[in-house]
Amino acid sequence: MPDAVNLDAYLRRVGWSGPVGVDLPTLRGLAIAHVATIPFANLDPLMGRPVDLGLAALQRKLVDEGRGGYCFEQNLLFEAMLREIGFEVSGLIARVLWGHPEDTQTPQSHMLLRVELEGESWLADVGFGGHVLTGALRLLPDIRQATAHEPFRLLERDGEWRMQSLAHGQWRTLYRFDLRAVPMVDYVVANHYVSSHPASRFVSHLLLGRTTADRRLGLLDYEFTIRRDGQEPERRQLRDLAELREVMEGEFLLPASAIEALGDRLQGLPRA
Repeated sequence: MPDAVNLDAYLRRVGWSGPVGVDLPTLRGLAIAHVATIPFANLDPLMGRPVDLGLAALQRKLVDEGRGGYCFEQNLLFEAMLREIGFEVSGLIARVLWGHPEDTQTPQSHMLLRVELEGESWLADVGFGGHVLTGALRLLPDIRQATAHEPFRLLERDGEWRMQSLAHGQWRTLYRFDLRAVPMVDYVVANHYVSSHPASRFVSHLLLGRTTADRRLGLLDYEFTIRRDGQEPERRQLRDLAELREVMEGEFLLPASAIEALGDRLQGLPRA
């Protein structure tokens, strides 16, 4: 029996009080609300704990307990909520290129969503850390598309797509993907690698992200970054464990109980 979807609890979690319908304002609005309230976070992999992708576990962790999660958790939850509303949604998988040369061979380690709406295909993604898509993109190539933050665009060649954003005057690729629907087992395998392999940065570094109406927030271990549209990033090294915990709770909205559960793991994080 499929896990029950608690849409009302999710809407309260993301602070959504407007109407809900199978329409573009709902799709865009929920994506923006989601990334502002449910932080990107890798606390479980950092502690060596398995990441459960079952819907009941995702709702308990991200909705009921007020915690965060990474791409598979975020987008699987969002997919379930969109389906409950009535959207036609399918999952895709991508190879992350952010921070890598364009020709780098990276594993399929990121999830995004394809949404069919009024005869058009759209892309949504609430799980790309501190540079997450805010809104939705038409699945059309070579068109500059507005989001709640910087412009995005899609490129396509021989069936392979690339999602790019205009960051500091340059188009930068987030990831590449194709349009084949992905079975759940492929996400399970990718999730296992990302959450447990020694080469995965998610098991050795603290990675947090949250995007509000006017700021993109990122945390890599003790380095806290604030990005505002059209401005140079503000970076600062957090002084100590107390300041790190303060930022995790105050800026990334993580509950104190989740932070305390990390124990001494935060002490051992790399520092500049």
